[in-house]
Amino acid sequence: MTQAVAATTGERSSQVRPNDPPSPSLEDRLERKLDLARRYRGAVRFFETRRWLLESGAQARDARAALRRARLLLARTRADVTRLRQALRRREARRLAALPPRRAICDVFGRYCDQAVDVAWCESRLRPDARNGQYLGLFQMGARERQLFGHGPSAYAQARAAHRYFVRSGRDWSPWSCKPWRWE
Repeated sequence: MTQAVAATTGERSSQVRPNDPPSPSLEDRLERKLDLARRYRGAVRFFETRRWLLESGAQARDARAALRRARLLLARTRADVTRLRQALRRREARRLAALPPRRAICDVFGRYCDQAVDVAWCESRLRPDARNGQYLGLFQMGARERQLFGHGPSAYAQARAAHRYFVRSGRDWSPWSCKPWRWE
C-alpha cells in the first residue's frame, strides 16, 4: 500500500527564480503528465483490486483517502493531458498553415510530390490566392470541388483538399486541365 499512497503524493511547484532553466516544451510537459496519469491509474487499480484494504482495519481510512486523492489527481491530470494535446494540435496547425506552397504540396502528396507541384505550377504558378473565375487556389478547384473536398486560405489546406480530390479520382490527374510534365 505504501507505493500506492506514494503515487498519489505529488510535488508542489515552487516560484520561478531568475536563474531557473527554461520551462519544458509542450511535448515534455505532455510526456510528464502521461507518466503521472499512468501512476495514478495504477494507484486506483491497486485499491480497486484490493477492496478489503478500504473496508476494515487500521489502514482503511488512509487507503480510502489515498484512493480519493488518486482519482482526483487522475481526473486533473487527464484534463491537463487534453489541454496539452489541444495546444500541440493548434501549434501544428499553425506550423502547417505557414508552410510555403511547394513544401505544403510535398508534405501532403508524398511520392506524388513532383507531379503535384507540376500541376499546381501550371494551374496557379504556386499561388494560393490565384483566381480564375470560379476556380481558386493552388490547384484551381471549382466551387463544387471545393464544397466536396474542402478548401482553405493556406497552401497546406488547399493541398489537402486537392489530394482528397486526386485520390477520389483514381490518382491519375484527370480532373485537372494541367497534367504533370514528367511521370515517374
